[in-house]
Amino acid sequence: MPNWTERMRLRRERRRRLDRVRTETRTAFVLGGGGSRGAVQVGMLEELIHQGIRADRVYGASVGAINGAAYAGDPTPDGIERMAEIWRGVKGTDIFPRGALDGPWAFLQKRASVHANAGLRTIIEQGITFEDLEDTVIPFELVATSLTDGRERWITHGPALDAVLASSAIPSIFPPVTIDGDVLVDGGVVNNVPMSRALEAGCNRIFVLLCGPLHFHPRLPKRPAEAALTAFFVAIHARFVRELALLPPGVEVVVFSGGGEPSAQYRDFSGTAAMIADGRAEVAEVLSRYVGTSHELILDPASAP
Repeated sequence: MPNWTERMRLRRERRRRLDRVRTETRTAFVLGGGGSRGAVQVGMLEELIHQGIRADRVYGASVGAINGAAYAGDPTPDGIERMAEIWRGVKGTDIFPRGALDGPWAFLQKRASVHANAGLRTIIEQGITFEDLEDTVIPFELVATSLTDGRERWITHGPALDAVLASSAIPSIFPPVTIDGDVLVDGGVVNNVPMSRALEAGCNRIFVLLCGPLHFHPRLPKRPAEAALTAFFVAIHARFVRELALLPPGVEVVVFSGGGEPSAQYRDFSGTAAMIADGRAEVAEVLSRYVGTSHELILDPASAP
């Protein structure tokens, strides 16, 4: 039977173990939607990896699901460079081919969407290195919107390609995707920046990778399609701003805004290279200020190139 000194030693050791558990940092990367501005997230991921910061869990919506899936499948410098090469090679017409009825008239046709998702499917296939979501190197979850009941549908397992297609199926632009009998569209409709999911999983350090500014100030639209997309962007920003204001104690959130406003010209991929560079520069600048505060980042030098 342990004597009093040994019992005290064991008690202190047990308390230290509990304290370590309580203070353990669980890092999440949360990637929001933003269409062609998703290129900025590639630069953000490049710099995070360069600085040795690695996610324990990854969450994505819309284009953030595309980038999040690629990162979670290969969270290495080579993996991110592969993503950058794919993004730099994308043209708007690869994903949104022009038809005989282009412009506002395309939205009046009697069909599920203006564009098929064949081009988007090809881009996603190039970017992911796994077949099922449960096969990612880092646990990854994505959100879609159910047209069956109007709720957010979280997908954590099963065929990755269909899940990412569903999460990025912009309403009216791409057709819905059916998974397990549920008809799904873009996850950004209900949860464009799925930070709440990271909080539910117990993550206490969250890096949020946006594709545009935290506070959205849209230009007045000139065309019906622009008006629809502008209204969509306004709506999806509102939830994240509310959640950010109601963070529980003990949670650190670092937000990378992604610079410019989301574009209503959804075919425009001309600024991809500049956005990748901007994303990397922003992360470097934000983290230089963050490390200088009382909050000290825990880096993993082994993961830095």
